[in-house]
Amino acid sequence: MADKDYYAVLGVSRSVTEKELKAAYRKLARQLHPDVNPGNAQAEARFKEINGAYEVLSDKEKRKKYDQFGSNWEQAEQMNQQRAHARRGRGRASPAGGFTQGAAGGSGFGGINMEDLFGGMFAGGNGHGQAGHGRRGADTEHRTEITLEEAYTGATRLLQLQGEEACVTCGGTGQVGRAACSACTGLGVKFQQRRLEVKVHPGVKDGMRIRFAGEGQAGLGGAPKGDLYLIVKILPHGRFERKDDDLYGDVDVPLVAALLGGEVKVQTLKGSTIALRIAAGTQNGQTIRLGGLGMTSYQNPTKFGDMYLKVRVQLPTNLTAEQREQLEAFAQSLKS
Repeated sequence: MADKDYYAVLGVSRSVTEKELKAAYRKLARQLHPDVNPGNAQAEARFKEINGAYEVLSDKEKRKKYDQFGSNWEQAEQMNQQRAHARRGRGRASPAGGFTQGAAGGSGFGGINMEDLFGGMFAGGNGHGQAGHGRRGADTEHRTEITLEEAYTGATRLLQLQGEEACVTCGGTGQVGRAACSACTGLGVKFQQRRLEVKVHPGVKDGMRIRFAGEGQAGLGGAPKGDLYLIVKILPHGRFERKDDDLYGDVDVPLVAALLGGEVKVQTLKGSTIALRIAAGTQNGQTIRLGGLGMTSYQNPTKFGDMYLKVRVQLPTNLTAEQREQLEAFAQSLKS
């Protein structure tokens, strides 16, 4: 697969600033948002493409890795982690595959230098690391991105995870009978891939770190697993900006409705359309508050924030001669 140029996707240079990047994204998002292009599969595909590019380039750490490795930066990072995992296991295996003295002088288990790997947990001497004791699994982190609509209603994600899982051959004990388990070289864990379905509750906020107990790395010697922390990234929205549980956006109002009063249609995050009453004499730039039409509260999903819409009065163009005469007469009447 060819390396995708995220800068080209957003139409910016590689030296683009954070402010310029955000402006470029918002411009494209307004043009390509599914609400603006209903039923347009090509626009929807482009919208997803710019979201993916912006999610990477707007994150300093991800952008740094992307600049180094290209669009395959995640795979490159995983390979580095796997190499580091493999380097942790250097040591001298005994013929029987059991305990032996590792190359660096620590206790070895199935060829793994256990003292180097686990900081002397099996070396004894502190009352908490005696041989035969298990060790709780490490906590892990996983990142996911959701839309603002999904943050409003809640979402489900199927995660593709890889890491240490309890060895099924020895049940995580590291031993089969009196010998070290050959399937996991006596560690009790194996590096595997698995799928996990998780639910993100309504009202989740950008950057929130959600804990899923017991879904992290497997423990050693039958000890409990660590926890999984899901870090949520909420994609920028084409129409609304979120501040806490409130939403801020714009509403286009025809000139006549602003002058005489009227109604305009407004679409909410839950997909419904409401008729917004415009009072006569509404000014350009005026803010209208719609109570209870903001974001779901994460602490209490029965409560909602507010929506604030800034009026953008739309002036008519291509006036006819008759319309121009009427406006001129109206202008003269204001002077009298």
